[in-house]
Amino acid sequence: MPFISDKNKSAASGGGGGGYLNPSKIQSGGNVRFALLDDQPLEFFECWGETTDGKSKPFRFAEDPSPEDIEEEMGADYSRRLNREGTAPDKVKFAIAVPVYNYDTSSVQIMQLGQKSLINELDSVSQMEDYADLLAWDFVLGKEGVGLETRYSLRPAPRKKGAQADIESAWTESRDSGFDISRLLTGDNPFKAG
Repeated sequence: MPFISDKNKSAASGGGGGGYLNPSKIQSGGNVRFALLDDQPLEFFECWGETTDGKSKPFRFAEDPSPEDIEEEMGADYSRRLNREGTAPDKVKFAIAVPVYNYDTSSVQIMQLGQKSLINELDSVSQMEDYADLLAWDFVLGKEGVGLETRYSLRPAPRKKGAQADIESAWTESRDSGFDISRLLTGDNPFKAG
């Protein structure tokens, strides 16, 4: 079964601190091992807003937003971040978020992927017969280079021996504490209710 919905497949093609596993925060030459906790990621579109004093914040939408949708959501306090050249608003990007068990932190985190190469690689693995149950495998995410020269890699790996009980315990504890990844869309804390 594909990891990315057919509806958003075209958006994914082409062109960690706290509770988040962020691929861009991995040191060049480093990697992180994780286990997926859900085989249906939260799919969304994201753009960044900035205040006049330089604070930035992500704005997420369930559907590809129009410029009017973005302006309405940002309100009077935020304006849309400009592209690298400073010539136009930064593009809205398709992204996914999925709960994972990070072996380095021995905890549940949210891995958000906006890198199309990683989204497509995970989707490609999900469609291979050998990996039909994505939740039974570990994955190793690697990073080489910096800035515009960054290259990511993602490969499946057999589940670490003896890790399943720790993974299940951490995931149960997170859900019992009110974990709900859909709160990312409202700007609320996905790890705790209200």
